[in-house]
Amino acid sequence: MHVDGAEEVLHDEISMFAAPKCVFVFTLSIEEPMPLGTEGDREERPALVPSLFPLMPPTLYFSTADEKVELLPVEQRRLLKWKMTTVTPNVVKHTIARSHFRVTKKSHDWLGCWGHHMKSPGFKALGEHQKLNHFPGTFQIGRKDRLWRNLSKMQSRFGKQEFGFFPRTFVLPQDIKLLRKAWEDCGSRQKWIIKPPASARGIGIQVIHKWSQMPRKRPLLVQKYLHKPYLISGNKFDLRIYVYVTSYDPLRIYIFSDGLVRFASCKYSSSMKTLSNKFMHLTNYSVNKKNSEYQTNSDDKACQGHKWALKALWEYLGSRGVNTTLIWEKIKDIVVKTIIASEPYVLSLMKINVESPYSCHELFGFDIMLDENLKPWILEVNISPSLHSNTALDVSIKGQMVKDLLNLAGFRLPRREDVMASCSSASSTSVCREKTKPELSADEKVKRAFYLTQRFAEQDFLQTVLDVLTPDDVRVLAESENELICRGQFERIFPSPSSSRYLRFFEGPRYLNILLDQWEQKHWTNRLKGFYQEVASLSSQSTSPSPGSSVTSSASASPLPSLSQSL
Repeated sequence: MHVDGAEEVLHDEISMFAAPKCVFVFTLSIEEPMPLGTEGDREERPALVPSLFPLMPPTLYFSTADEKVELLPVEQRRLLKWKMTTVTPNVVKHTIARSHFRVTKKSHDWLGCWGHHMKSPGFKALGEHQKLNHFPGTFQIGRKDRLWRNLSKMQSRFGKQEFGFFPRTFVLPQDIKLLRKAWEDCGSRQKWIIKPPASARGIGIQVIHKWSQMPRKRPLLVQKYLHKPYLISGNKFDLRIYVYVTSYDPLRIYIFSDGLVRFASCKYSSSMKTLSNKFMHLTNYSVNKKNSEYQTNSDDKACQGHKWALKALWEYLGSRGVNTTLIWEKIKDIVVKTIIASEPYVLSLMKINVESPYSCHELFGFDIMLDENLKPWILEVNISPSLHSNTALDVSIKGQMVKDLLNLAGFRLPRREDVMASCSSASSTSVCREKTKPELSADEKVKRAFYLTQRFAEQDFLQTVLDVLTPDDVRVLAESENELICRGQFERIFPSPSSSRYLRFFEGPRYLNILLDQWEQKHWTNRLKGFYQEVASLSSQSTSPSPGSSVTSSASASPLPSLSQSL
């Protein structure tokens, strides 16, 4: 499983949540470099962000270092506990500390955790008030071999015009005969790159051009080498794009506006004699930082050194007449299609192993390379992208990104009884709780079935999904709107006003994706007005508010009783 910084190990499904013999809580006291000025110069922000809608709980606010977050009352503050792991990055520790979280090593009373991916059954231990930074099954794009298998399936179904953004790839030993034929067809001047299927930091990667150089006794990924990359000052580079998924059902995908540009630290040559030079052919920071010629860059606006901010790259290319907007749109297209490739696996494992969709969210690191024609190609996807921040450039980008991500995540204060109900015994590895999310009514099930059984449905038909909204429709739309206002510097790329073209790539129709897609098309220019118009005719129905919160929104009361009661 590919992670930045270490090779992922799938932990025993209960090890992460099993209560240790000795349990204690301590205050997090990690300092982040502060901006110039005194403590009193920092703006104080409310600890809670109110919902747009009545009877929906507020969410916790997370800040960057130039802000401070007000203290909640002591009873609520006692609930702010975070499960620390060996892989929790400092930038996350800093951010949660500013929102007054304490660290706990207990197995059941924490609200948030930034940890390892784990085996799917381990997700069963999550309480409805807890949120972990992974979904089960995302190794289907996080492992290099699974990523290429799934993208290849999509290419077979929909063609290279839609899925032609990855190099020709073979997974050994299964594809050895196909590779041998392709190798012979390409001739002796073709370069190939070989990668272990579950490695990180450039470990085990080689560029070769002779069949005799192929390792024989271990699983491998073999790809055609992109031998004509776009160069800047003679160096090849790749892009680290941060992608955040808040939900798989409905699917909601966000992309961060900034990122990193990682350069190889030796000028590029296409000569076969240079293939062993990793500083020339690999762009991994963990490889190139070992080169004595490597140059650091602490300025997020400067185009210098061997690491730039993504926004600096766009400025650089824009000044040379490059249409950077077009490149960015192509990258977003790659991201959406790649996430959809993992969707059926994640959905099936979520249904089996996850009690509440609230409990999972995930940050992905997409590695993209531009060829000489500025076409973007996907290299791999990291399910635990490195958040190490060793320079001011890293802190500037990753600090803002993590702050926006945690606000988008929508952490809620739980009811104390939900925390206590997680388990009566601190040593137990099971979680004892009741379902609080209401089941769909018979009418809601009928409506969903009606839209899911229509083959080759046209737009005129699909838009009728908004004609009569059910209480669960309203809940999902309200959650989506609440989430969107907390996006910060993230952009939602699915659903979007133009995302209906992606619906055909799903394994099958998804009701909630249809609902949100039609919503976007109809109301994206005036979202809140559209919301109130759509639900104004809802008959009064009483359903429970969103589970897991004892705090109600301080937003003004709604003039629409039916809306309030539906939420």
